[in-house]
Amino acid sequence: MARQHDLIEELRLYHPADDAESAHYLGVIDLLTGGSKVFQRDHFEPGHVTASCFIVDPSGERLLLHRHRRLGKWLQMGGHCVEDEAPAAAALREGAEESGLKDLQFVVDGIFDLDVHAIPAAKDEPDHDHFDLRYLARTATPDAIIMQEDESEELAWVTFEEAIVRMSEDGSTRAIRKIERLLKKRSAT
Repeated sequence: MARQHDLIEELRLYHPADDAESAHYLGVIDLLTGGSKVFQRDHFEPGHVTASCFIVDPSGERLLLHRHRRLGKWLQMGGHCVEDEAPAAAALREGAEESGLKDLQFVVDGIFDLDVHAIPAAKDEPDHDHFDLRYLARTATPDAIIMQEDESEELAWVTFEEAIVRMSEDGSTRAIRKIERLLKKRSAT
């Protein structure tokens, strides 16, 4: 329960970017206050917390995406929290595991974006939702990527516009536009 409490406290400081993200925010809060097993992968009603990591290159002009093997979609790196792992730690771990990049560092402290999305049934899992806490990280070694064939069909560095086209989903577009605005603002100062 300490992890849930800490996350709720972190979310109290978070400001959603738009109405859609506000709805996701309320969904995450509702999930976190609804029981103690919300981080467990087998918590399917309505779903469970996941953590993901958008990774930018040193220039701040490209994102690393992978074509997810099971879902067949272009996504940022991410996955499930293990044991008592905090979501931020899970995002960095998943980012490193799925990309091969060992030098990931957060661009901003804390959650960068929130998204709740449906995951289709597979194997022994029913349809359920991922309550995804999204983080933003950077690498200094973009050429060091190594694809994990059990996770991905392909890894690719793409421009923000190409990422929007490949991901083709409103929540991803929102997150990518937020990344663009943040990096432009930082480069202007």
